[in-house]
Amino acid sequence: MMDTIGFLELNSIAKGVEAADIVVKTADVRLAFAKAGCPGKYYILLTGEVAAVEASLAAVGGHHVVDSCLIPRVHPQVIRAINLAGSPEGAGAIGVMEFFSVTASVYAADAAVKAAEVTLLDVRLGTGIGGKSFVVLTGEVAAVEEAVRCGVNTPNAQGMVVASVVIPNPVPELYASLL
Repeated sequence: MMDTIGFLELNSIAKGVEAADIVVKTADVRLAFAKAGCPGKYYILLTGEVAAVEASLAAVGGHHVVDSCLIPRVHPQVIRAINLAGSPEGAGAIGVMEFFSVTASVYAADAAVKAAEVTLLDVRLGTGIGGKSFVVLTGEVAAVEEAVRCGVNTPNAQGMVVASVVIPNPVPELYASLL
């Protein structure tokens, strides 16, 4: 079962392309995506069994690695939201968590969706937003409040939170602007 994700954030596009090749050749993992982002970073998301993802992440090192994460038993909504596959279904609130680190948003999204009955709409990973990242989720007000609280307080996001908000009963136009 491919329920583990690994994520690498590198400060070099060239070294990022090389790292994407290395992680796939190192172990039996699937490259979910590898792409350049802002400001001149490179992001790699891979999936596979825990040991394979660990081995692939360990194969890439050096001063070009800004951050990395490994999340066993990641919630399936996290990968869908990273790929912008979420869509709202008339929920009562929107929550947004913003981070300085891309990996912090991945950890926070997983913690949030595991903490409460919410739907992840987007996990935006630093492309076109100056290297920052953010998570957008929706659900009933109390669930969104709990998910955001758990997301910004996950140990892997500490020190990386820029801001977070919960908006009860947002105007319908807001949903379209977030996707």
